[in-house]
Amino acid sequence: MTIPLRAALYLRVSTARQAEHDVSIPDQRRQGEAYCASRGYQLVETYVEAGASATNDRRPEFQRMMEAGTGKPAAFDIVIVHSFSRFFRDHFELEFYVRKLAKNGVKLASITQELGDDPMHVMMRQIMTLFDEYQSKENAKHVLRAQKENARQGFWNGSLPPIGYRVVAAEQRGAKIKKKLEIDPLHADTVRLAFRLALEGDGTSGPMGVKSIVTYLNARRIFTRDGGRWGIGQIHRLLTRPTYIGRHEFNKRSKAKVLKPASEVIEVETPRLIDQATFDAVQAHLRSRNPKVMPARVVSGPTLLTGICFCAACGGAMTIRTGKGARYRYYSCSTAARQGETGCRGRAIPMEKLDDLVAGHLEDRLLDPERLSEILASVLDRRQDRAERRCEHIAELNRRAAEADARLRRLYGAIESGVADLDDPALKERIKELKATRDQARADAQRAAQAAQGFGAAITPAHVAAFAREARERIRLPGGGYRRDLLRALAQRVEVAEREVRIMGSKGNLLRTLAGAAGVKSATGGVPTPVLNWRKGWDSNPRWSRPHAGFQDRCLKPLGHPSAPDVI
Repeated sequence: MTIPLRAALYLRVSTARQAEHDVSIPDQRRQGEAYCASRGYQLVETYVEAGASATNDRRPEFQRMMEAGTGKPAAFDIVIVHSFSRFFRDHFELEFYVRKLAKNGVKLASITQELGDDPMHVMMRQIMTLFDEYQSKENAKHVLRAQKENARQGFWNGSLPPIGYRVVAAEQRGAKIKKKLEIDPLHADTVRLAFRLALEGDGTSGPMGVKSIVTYLNARRIFTRDGGRWGIGQIHRLLTRPTYIGRHEFNKRSKAKVLKPASEVIEVETPRLIDQATFDAVQAHLRSRNPKVMPARVVSGPTLLTGICFCAACGGAMTIRTGKGARYRYYSCSTAARQGETGCRGRAIPMEKLDDLVAGHLEDRLLDPERLSEILASVLDRRQDRAERRCEHIAELNRRAAEADARLRRLYGAIESGVADLDDPALKERIKELKATRDQARADAQRAAQAAQGFGAAITPAHVAAFAREARERIRLPGGGYRRDLLRALAQRVEVAEREVRIMGSKGNLLRTLAGAAGVKSATGGVPTPVLNWRKGWDSNPRWSRPHAGFQDRCLKPLGHPSAPDVI
């Protein structure tokens, strides 16, 4: 008994409007089910993409189908589409995903464009896809041209309007309904409040900055249009958007978010929500508070932990904030800075205090010869194993080269003695094969030997002790600062929690730094990776009994609790 092929239907329409009116989807489904029935396929799944472009793969149902089709084992044997344009309108992407399915034994079939698997039909499919891609780009060009003309006439083109406005029907032209913006009374007051706070404050203080406005709105549960919390970026865009003074800019950016030339930007007249004087005053206020007008040393001076310091509560980066005219500097949770306490209750920590805590812990705990040796023990063992395997591999390559060379000499001897005829084509081919094998083995052995140079030079306890001593001396600068490059070679992530600071790092990075200081070739080889593998510190948590690939230390000196111990 023949087992029927398992089939999956992929149905797609390009726009949400088509999906709402069931354009094409029911017909695609009917034809797909009839196609499966006529060929005896077992329909196991149907994927419906309602309103998604086929020019890219950012389609949830498409990705779900690909995951099922490339899984082990595949959930189906064949994917059925109405036409190849339903699957993709990009030639390269279609071929990429067709081959990805084919590697797992899954085929792609079109109901209206039936093709085989031979080279001629593959070429025909590629030509069809090229025409689909061309048609898609031409359609996009014509659509943009129509949208620009629609904007010139003062109509809205259908995107989500800015908060404070809503879309209403303006007039009907044939079957099409032209739309415009009008003020939304439900959210207009929120926009006016944001501008008033920026210009006048809340009555208890002067003009407020963007961050203060975010905190004010979120604390009073004045939410965004979709019920979410405000962020710094949203408020800044709101305060700088000329739509609120009656000038909406259409076609300002490309799909890649790149600003277009001013000649291509179309201004659409909109109802005024904010008067021109208020808008101009707020822009001047924002410019005066722009960090770029502050002294360069404040915004671009080197700091020790930026980029590697994170809030343990939310995972957000700890960034530098200033107070009292930039006289005081703090590491502060970026999530809390953008959204206030509603986003994260992360704390702000004086920069000097956290820098000193981290550097002091590395000096006192990590840069101890015995602890370094303990941390690197498993890595050094693996390094030795790798060196031994390299030596075995080199020996095997040399053996293969010698064996091929010996066979060549025997053949040459047979030719000289007249046993073999040099004009024999088979003999010539055999000599060619043996030469290629010998030369390739010699070249591979030479490359492997060059790569293995330095692996025999072990990192001794003397190297570890010398590195620890020199690093402790060099980590602090004469003026009271720290060697940022040295610290980041020792630790790649610092997490700040309520009661502790966790310092984490990669054994591979640590070994590379030590090997470089000792003049020994890196044991780990390759480019340093940003992926960190951690383990609990052996002395900080004795419950962990197995060695792991990284190291993690804890500074249990809570900020604000000077009586607590430095580390455990």
